[in-house]
Amino acid sequence: LFPLIPPSVEFNYYIFILYSQVLKAKNFSHWKGEQQMYKLDIGWPKAPEYFTGQTFCVAVDSLHGLVYVGQRGDNVPKVLVFSEEGYFLHSWNDTVEMPHGIFVWNTAIGSSVWITDVGTGKYGHTVKQYSPLGKLLQVLGTPGNAGSSLIPLQFDQPADIFVEETGEIYVVDGDGGMNNRLLKLSDDYKELWLTGSNGSGIGQFKIPHSVTVDAFGRVWVADRGNKRIQVFDKVTGEWLGSWNGCFSEDGPFSVRFTADYKYLIVAQLNINRLAILAAPPVGSIGDCAIVHSVQLADETKPHLVDVDMRSGAVYVAEIGAQQVQKYVPL
Repeated sequence: LFPLIPPSVEFNYYIFILYSQVLKAKNFSHWKGEQQMYKLDIGWPKAPEYFTGQTFCVAVDSLHGLVYVGQRGDNVPKVLVFSEEGYFLHSWNDTVEMPHGIFVWNTAIGSSVWITDVGTGKYGHTVKQYSPLGKLLQVLGTPGNAGSSLIPLQFDQPADIFVEETGEIYVVDGDGGMNNRLLKLSDDYKELWLTGSNGSGIGQFKIPHSVTVDAFGRVWVADRGNKRIQVFDKVTGEWLGSWNGCFSEDGPFSVRFTADYKYLIVAQLNINRLAILAAPPVGSIGDCAIVHSVQLADETKPHLVDVDMRSGAVYVAEIGAQQVQKYVPL
């Protein structure tokens, strides 16, 4: 059958083919569900030297094509603004101490930038609203005073914020400290509902670290310390379910939906990974399922992410690498 191949080579060839078929069968179930969904945009930003501190958070203004980055450090601008193409535009610093979470809110009459500040100085323990150029518009909480869970608008290291088009606000409070809660406010900053306490039971939290809202009336919270995501009804605050099974290696640090709401992007800082989970439609939360993952370099430490709801691009604020990276959908 192989007249030009010595017997020893022929034998090795058959062994190679047999091994390849076994390996293929063994790994088929893993690879058939895996699809490459994103690629790194190596040209973003154009001038990475503007990242001079630890980049903790990123927010996309999809309407105006802007990207806001919150960073920490001594004598560094706390907010950097880039174009979606990666060009540096400007920065601002006033009344921002230690940015943790950041969110852009667009309305028919303009846009604004919300920042959670976990500093312990005179500006900290607050949730603040700024104009796109950095003018302070609104302060929630008492600057410099850590609160307790007894007072709704007294924060203790508020971690993240999500603002709906209606102006209703969701805050997870906090990144350590006494408070472990999820708070919903009206557009005039009145408490609509509040849930959570320190613990691992249903509706309790250990460092609620990120919050987002889907298109079906559900609020998703990265319950970092409990290594799970908890889900609540956005109208009533009722607990709807949780996902535990996907986070045995590391808890979720950030939660954001893709532009079509089919997937949930989750950052896992300690294992340097972005996990992409299938998002359930209306109905039961069910069990979590990772459909793809992006493994980042060691010590990258992805902290918080945001998604451009127009282009679908994912921006990742990386504490370890001190940069923001952009991933574009394939």
